Amino acid sequence: MIGWLIIACEIGFWIFILLGLVSRYILKWRKTGIVLLAGTPVIDLVLIVATIIDLKNGQQASSIHGLAAIYIGITVAFGKSMIRWADERFAYRFSNGPKPQKKINHGPIHAKKERNGWFRHLLGWVVGNAFLLGMILFVGDAERTEELVNVMRMWALILGADFLYSFSFTLFPKKEPVNADRS
Repeated sequence: MIGWLIIACEIGFWIFILLGLVSRYILKWRKTGIVLLAGTPVIDLVLIVATIIDLKNGQQASSIHGLAAIYIGITVAFGKSMIRWADERFAYRFSNGPKPQKKINHGPIHAKKERNGWFRHLLGWVVGNAFLLGMILFVGDAERTEELVNVMRMWALILGADFLYSFSFTLFPKKEPVNADRS
């Protein structure tokens, strides 16, 4: 059940964003758009409550419960920037907003973007692990929550690998691509 709810929450997240942007830019219902965009955290709340109820009802903690915590952590860390990304493109396409800037994929600016992405990942990891730890303490049975500890370990390894990747651009920045037009 929780696995399907995570999928439904992800779909719901993007539906809220789309409806918020349509309301804001196409229908010109600014307040409705803001309410819909601000309502995306409600989706996380639904997932948290459902996960807690599932565990309270005696369900064995699984990696899917861990995935719910990861989803919440990543949404907290990256949700605002994803909404901003969608808002910029929607404003440009439907409301004569400024053209979104192209990504810079080289040099110090790219290295800084990668470091900032890792710090967001770290924030998501902290939030997600707080939920995982909360679930472990809530259940209070090491056998029933062993999988959540495994999720924490795996995510720590992924965070470490992401650190190495993200900070490698600080030590070894990508060079600016050479245009084929130059002679």
